[in-house]
Amino acid sequence: MSETSRRSVLAAGAAFAALPLSHARAQAANTIRIALLCDFSGTYRDVTGPNELACVRQAAAEFSNRGFNIEVVYADNQNRADVGSNITRTWIDRDGVDCIVDGGASSVALAVNEVVREKNKVFLNSSSATSDLTGRFCSPNLVHWTYDTYMLAKSTGGATVRAGGDSWYFITADYAFGHALERDTATFVRAAGGRVLGQARTPFPGTSDFSSFLVQAQASRAKVIGLANAGSDTINCIKQASEFGLARRGIKLASLLMFMPDVHSLGLEQTQGLICTETFYWDLNDRTRAFTRRVAGQLQSNVPLCMNHAGGYASVIHYLKAVADMGVARAKENGAEVVARMKAMPCDDDCFGPGSIRQDGRKLHPAYLFEVKAPSESHGRYDYYKLLQTTAGDEGFRPMAEGNCPLVRS
Repeated sequence: MSETSRRSVLAAGAAFAALPLSHARAQAANTIRIALLCDFSGTYRDVTGPNELACVRQAAAEFSNRGFNIEVVYADNQNRADVGSNITRTWIDRDGVDCIVDGGASSVALAVNEVVREKNKVFLNSSSATSDLTGRFCSPNLVHWTYDTYMLAKSTGGATVRAGGDSWYFITADYAFGHALERDTATFVRAAGGRVLGQARTPFPGTSDFSSFLVQAQASRAKVIGLANAGSDTINCIKQASEFGLARRGIKLASLLMFMPDVHSLGLEQTQGLICTETFYWDLNDRTRAFTRRVAGQLQSNVPLCMNHAGGYASVIHYLKAVADMGVARAKENGAEVVARMKAMPCDDDCFGPGSIRQDGRKLHPAYLFEVKAPSESHGRYDYYKLLQTTAGDEGFRPMAEGNCPLVRS
């Protein structure tokens, strides 16, 4: 747990102990505790971390004065499954946490998913990408918001093959997320008539020099190098590919998971023309712009909002609607029942608009294929994307019958 988060929990505990016992018990019984678990110090800090915490707090603030209390705590998962699962267990057993938000890296999320199911609490996954969370590892206590590897692969991979990029080499982060993204993209590449010529697995975390992997990819003579990674790994790959002049040699980079903070970090000179998929863009419509204005003062400077941040906000808003609908006491007692109520209620928020949650826990909303603007096309702060294509939620995500989720009835 981060030092700031630990101090917050201890301070809350001291204040709680000072109350009369009967009042303290009543307060605890009427309090929903939400815990954000993600990367606050490593590869994915900018695309989750402080900005997602601001968005979760915004959701809690917007749901105040509804007859119950809401507390938000957070911790750094260090991108390690053992750390994430241990924090989750402690939060639930000792601190009375009712809902875990995010999880972080896919390996962490899969571990947290098991703990939350065992303890019958709620897991709102907003940034982990593996589609296995709504497949063989689906849970009655889970909602998978924002995106997954299947949707990213279909939106970005299939379109690239149709545009002529029919031979691929993957540079893949060597953990659950990278493997799943490579697997799903390769499936769409082959289905569209393309070929996969090879792959290089890069250690995670800890890789900063991708030169040898890029040389291997170039030697394969693939037309497309698929980057099955995220965060600083993606940034370093794109920077080094630019230094090697791969684009001048006719090799196209396909970033299979690209976030607005990555584009900002690299700059439009290096990213112009890149194709990426996100399910939220701050300047997409009036509602996304209104949300961005509301949360702007709480964000870390020089890091734009992306879909992970928005997923934290929107999933918590919908969770709190379900809690209000069924009552705090019942919600604290039975997490699976809360998730069932979330599935039964239509979703609607300023980040993703109308949507729904399927029986397997998959949240459905549109996916947007964007092209990064050239510097001359950008006319303001974070004006980075051009919308190329919109895919409806029921078309972009994996058909429920194909996921092998044990919760799905024939």
